[in-house]
Amino acid sequence: MVQPGHDTHEGHCSCGFVRYRMASAPMIVHACHCSWCQRESGGPFVVNAVIEAARVTLVQGEIHMVVTPSASGRNQKIARCPQCQVALWSHYPTAGERICFVRVGTLEAPARLPPDVHVFTSTRQTWLPLPEGAFAVPEFYDPAQVWSAEARARWAAARA
Repeated sequence: MVQPGHDTHEGHCSCGFVRYRMASAPMIVHACHCSWCQRESGGPFVVNAVIEAARVTLVQGEIHMVVTPSASGRNQKIARCPQCQVALWSHYPTAGERICFVRVGTLEAPARLPPDVHVFTSTRQTWLPLPEGAFAVPEFYDPAQVWSAEARARWAAARA
């Protein structure tokens, strides 16, 4: 088991039945403003830490995978607490099961992972201003132009 450290992040659901640990910093953190994330979260956006599934360890409890529709028509799988139903992370078909999109709001210290990029801002709620100087794109972006070389290497290794 990974020992907690500077780059680890602990998280849990609302009722505490599920606890998990991210073994390192994520590859990137997205604030997604798409209408699908708004609907699923009930908020104006969702913040996801993109990390290899192998670096996410279930420390306590169990998760229930729920398949939900997505804009692509290929669905997504959401890991939820079977008791309180809080969404902890997702697997999107474009990334596969080896990549987790961890809901930053379920972390014990979510302020440690602010968004690196705001995506799908073309559908963001206009009453919500983005932070001054925030990197934002109307839809998505080319990871080769945005991600660090280390993050791209981690992605490639996880998908291999």
